[in-house]
Amino acid sequence: MRHTIIGLVLGASLVVKVVMLVLVFFSVVSWAIIIQKWRLFANVRKENELFYRLFRQESSPKGLYQATRALMLSPLARVFRDAYTEGRTDREELRRSIKRFVALESARLERYLNFLATTGSTTPFIGLFGTVWGIMVAFQGIGTAGSASLAVVAPGIAEALIATAMGLAAAIPAVIGYNYYLSMAGRNIIQLEDFAEELLDFLTERKDEKARD
Repeated sequence: MRHTIIGLVLGASLVVKVVMLVLVFFSVVSWAIIIQKWRLFANVRKENELFYRLFRQESSPKGLYQATRALMLSPLARVFRDAYTEGRTDREELRRSIKRFVALESARLERYLNFLATTGSTTPFIGLFGTVWGIMVAFQGIGTAGSASLAVVAPGIAEALIATAMGLAAAIPAVIGYNYYLSMAGRNIIQLEDFAEELLDFLTERKDEKARD
C-alpha cells in the first residue's frame, strides 16, 4: 500500500497534502468551466444561426422581439432585445446603447476564462513547490535514517514528484481550454461588433418608417 500512488499520497507530509488539495480544487473547477463553456458555445452557435434567420425574415422590430424571446443564450438576440426594450429614438444614443450591450455580452462570453488562465500559469509552480517541500522532507528522512539507499530515498522522492504531476495535470487542460474558448469568444465578439451597425440601421429605419406612417 505504501508504494502505490494512493499510499504515497496518504503518506505525504501535511504541506504536500495541502498542495495536492489545492491542485485538486483548481483541476475540478477548471474542468467544470471547460464543460460549461463547451455547452454554452454550442448553444450560442445554434441560437445565433436561428436568430439570423429570424432577423432576415422579420421586418418589424416588435415581431422580431416576440420571435426571439426564447433565445436566451444568443448574444445577438440579447443585444437586440436590450436595445429594443430600452426604446432609444436618437440614433447616436441608440449607437451608444448598442455598444454598451455588446460590451456586456462580450464580458459574458469571456466570463471565467481568467480562472483557466490562472490555473494554467500557477498550478505548475504550486506543484513544484510541493515537490521541493517533499524532497526536503525526504532528505530529512535520509538524515534521520542515516542511510541514502534507494529504499530510503525512493518513496519520499516519488511522493514529492506526484505534486508536480498533479500540477501539470491541472495546467494542461486549463491552458488548452483557455486558448480554445478565448478564440471562440473572440469570433463571437467580432460577430457582435459587425452586427451592431446592422442592428442600428434596422431599428432606426423602422422607427423612421413608423414616424412617416
